[in-house]
Amino acid sequence: MNINLDTPILQVALDFINLRRAVNVAKEAVDAGAEWLEAGTPLIKSEGLNSVRVLREEFPSTTIVADMKTMDAGRMETEIAAKAGADVAIVMGEASDVTIKECINAGRNYGIKIGVDFLATIDCVDRAVKVEKWGADFVVVHTAIDDQMLGRYPFERLSKICSKVSIPVAVAGGINSETVVDAINAGAKIIVVGGAICKATDVRVAIGNLKKAILDRERVPVNLFKRASNGNIRGILEKVSTANISNGSHRLRGITGLQSISLETKMIGQAVTVRTYPGDWAKPVEAVDKAEEGSVIVIDSGGVGPAVWGELATHSAIQRKLAGVIVDGAIRDSSEIRKLRFPAFAKLVMPNAGEPKGFGEIGIPVSISGITINSGDWIVGDGDGLIVIPKQEAKEMANHAMDWLEKENRIREEISHGKTSLGEVMELLKWEKR
Repeated sequence: MNINLDTPILQVALDFINLRRAVNVAKEAVDAGAEWLEAGTPLIKSEGLNSVRVLREEFPSTTIVADMKTMDAGRMETEIAAKAGADVAIVMGEASDVTIKECINAGRNYGIKIGVDFLATIDCVDRAVKVEKWGADFVVVHTAIDDQMLGRYPFERLSKICSKVSIPVAVAGGINSETVVDAINAGAKIIVVGGAICKATDVRVAIGNLKKAILDRERVPVNLFKRASNGNIRGILEKVSTANISNGSHRLRGITGLQSISLETKMIGQAVTVRTYPGDWAKPVEAVDKAEEGSVIVIDSGGVGPAVWGELATHSAIQRKLAGVIVDGAIRDSSEIRKLRFPAFAKLVMPNAGEPKGFGEIGIPVSISGITINSGDWIVGDGDGLIVIPKQEAKEMANHAMDWLEKENRIREEISHGKTSLGEVMELLKWEKR
């Protein structure tokens, strides 16, 4: 198998746990022009090297990559990958020198190419120079999925390695039809794409956009498959639901016991916390004046009445361009607030308000239904309820939520396209705990 470098190679990383889903995406991808197919590590771990055998049978003329992520037993793992039908096997750059050399030697013996993956390799430039001398066929600059959730990308390391080696360099991690231009400009010859293809609702369109961006070196805009940095967390949260956030953060529990005054509205913003005496609406109103645009006022008034928020406070919040209000206590003027389409959540609705006495504090931690909220934490509210995202973890949690949204989009498409059920698509019986 020769690596044709006239134009960059597009490799599809089939990071599924179900072989049937992987094969279905692979068929669409190859039909659309993808050159290489990768049996991703999750697929190999869940389905074994049978995944490579099936891919070889289904695609006899397509290059098959076995992402073994070998760390030991280099000869053995290269041999079994080759005998299963792989054209390429991957060994980790962090493996010992002798393991990498064993993979390279076994690759020559069995006619299989060896790629060295620098996932989490600290001295990746020096390591790349060494493995080239040992006879590696190519190297992979790889940003792990978990690192992508922190907004990290591989392009700086990619550029450094491409300037130091003459063998092909592959890039993986966070590649879509926008970022692929950065990869090409940095010198990558093998473009490894996972989520932007495998989670796309239309794989053929995704492949077409990637190929166009690669050939023209011009970004093709994409709405999904982007990860937040510190500056665009809100943009990610605008796309996802509270259910996505919960799923992405290991079934994170939301605030309970509060109801949405206007179900059709969505609320996103950073918290300005208020603790006040029941019925004392002075500090909530003062908080409106202190809050920055896009903030959410979070009021702890003990979970009881009288009301500490109403129509006039809502008008004030709208003038200040605030994002919404949460009241662990009572709210009034609900019909007027609903007409104003201002996102509001409250434990109680009642007609009587209290008096502005000025008791309480602004900006201190509050607790609602056992969940602590600090000023600056992100609040997302929708028809399912409320989720609190600690500000220190906002970037990672937002990215995990986006990842979950993308996965669900693909599953929905498979259900509709195959006229089947969720249980059948996910093969639930196979994965039930025994």
